[in-house]
Amino acid sequence: MNHPVVIIGAGISGLRAASLLTAQGISCRVLEARDRIGGRILTVSDVNRPDLGSFDLGPTWYWPQYESVITNLVKELNLETFVQHTVGAMLMERSQHEPPERYIVPENANSRSVRFKGGAQTLIDAVAATIPSGTIALKTRVTAIRLDQAGVISIEAEAAGAKKEQIPASAAILALPPRIAARRITFSPSLPPNLMTGLMNKPTWMAGQAKAIAIYDRPFWRESGLSGFVSSRIGPLQEIHDSSPDTGSGALFGFFGLPAAMRHELGQNRIKQLVIGQLARLFGPSAKQVNSFLYKDWSDDAETAVEEDLEPLRYHPLYGQLPVTGVWEKSIFFSGTETNSPFGGHLEGALRSAEQAVNELKGGLIR
Repeated sequence: MNHPVVIIGAGISGLRAASLLTAQGISCRVLEARDRIGGRILTVSDVNRPDLGSFDLGPTWYWPQYESVITNLVKELNLETFVQHTVGAMLMERSQHEPPERYIVPENANSRSVRFKGGAQTLIDAVAATIPSGTIALKTRVTAIRLDQAGVISIEAEAAGAKKEQIPASAAILALPPRIAARRITFSPSLPPNLMTGLMNKPTWMAGQAKAIAIYDRPFWRESGLSGFVSSRIGPLQEIHDSSPDTGSGALFGFFGLPAAMRHELGQNRIKQLVIGQLARLFGPSAKQVNSFLYKDWSDDAETAVEEDLEPLRYHPLYGQLPVTGVWEKSIFFSGTETNSPFGGHLEGALRSAEQAVNELKGGLIR
């Protein structure tokens, strides 16, 4: 190959693809529009209270008994993990006029999920460490991909405060949400209509969702025999889990039942009031003693969501590979959790899609 493979997106799928290509001796570049690596993996700490720990505002878990690729990668990278806390009773909120109901969940009723010590960012950092320095360019937005009559690929990218750059590539792996690729990148010649339709028909996982985390000195609910797991019909959080670190502070996180438009109208301050009010209703006055409150609305993230993603998902999307035919065949490949089945929406899916894209490249599909 005369030119590197260009990977668009430095989430876990793009980084894994770069790591695999590097291991095969194939030159690559990774272009990322954000000012950080990780994509929808986002682990943060309160800048005023870093002692409380690190918390995931994006993906949190994986399931070793079902997901072999991420399990093997975690072992390979020697990452530390711990089992998600599920010991104790769950609560069910059915009505504003009735107290929450308490249920004992049968042992082994739920699949055992595992979390990363230090948050999922540890996975991102470990994979990035396997890629040569200088491979990843941050704050570099791809605006166009062109294919000339001779079959030469050119990637148009714009770095912050710099002129647009034309980057020759032997092939391109688009490791970003399919809808972002369709809406934000110009293809010349145009992609086949069926491929564009396929891109737009794959809702971006998490794009319409928001995540809130309330952090405390300790996981006080465990002292009352509660697991921290809640299912609520009245909200604002419809599902709540214990997100405490393996030691030290306590934390509860939840997914919203409120649609994106309503969250935008309420604003973050009102959202915080409503969430803490719900937690106090469920777990008692101690839940009001919040040390820190973290919030991420992914529908506000321009590198994640497009307008079509603001509609709440009413079913699990049908994810899977996107067939590339015509002049673009053997020139562009798609990677990311939305392009994998049956693990679409999981970290496992993102990693498997990266392996598939790289295997296609290795199979001689590039010039």
